Amino acid sequence: MNKFPREKDISGCSIFGLINTDGEKVSGSVITEAISVLHDRANGLGGGFSGYGIYPDYPDDYALHLFFDSVKAKEETEELINKHFLIEYDEKIRTDNSINLPNKPLLWRYFVKNRNILSKDSEREETFKAVMDINNNIEGAYVISSGKNMGVFKGVGYPEDISRFYRLEDYKGYIWTAHGRFPTNTPGWWGGAHPFGLLDWTIVHNG
Repeated sequence: MNKFPREKDISGCSIFGLINTDGEKVSGSVITEAISVLHDRANGLGGGFSGYGIYPDYPDDYALHLFFDSVKAKEETEELINKHFLIEYDEKIRTDNSINLPNKPLLWRYFVKNRNILSKDSEREETFKAVMDINNNIEGAYVISSGKNMGVFKGVGYPEDISRFYRLEDYKGYIWTAHGRFPTNTPGWWGGAHPFGLLDWTIVHNG
């Protein structure tokens, strides 16, 4: 007699990670193909990726990726960013808007340096405080990643759709993580998709 029930629960999220120990970079299309094998472990309520080594033109800048619900939130955030940092470059995150995803926020990235010359630990602490200030105090603004030479790309959709939306095939990195959500008691929203990022750290989890 089989001790285990035949029924199975396919929920539990999908996760994939890649590290090239030689430091060689691979295209975001590789991680997309890998996570697509786990399609049935997600339900379209959240997908995302993190890539390291993707910004060789700004390797020493903090790359801030942000979601905005309004132009007002963007303007308020830029005032705060300018208090803490020098903006080396900023732009709208390039996307493929033919991909049909719900409730798309305004997506922007800033490459910044601390205004004052600080020790490495102090620099990280000041950046941490600025990120928390934005996320806690500016309505309609959310920093999804804030590390150097890396970035998080996420949203509501299957991972494959999120990848096509952000055009991940245009990026190359030596570390990638990918995640597909299968929430059972929480809604799908852009900020709630994985990975979660703070400074150079990103996290995905299963269950």
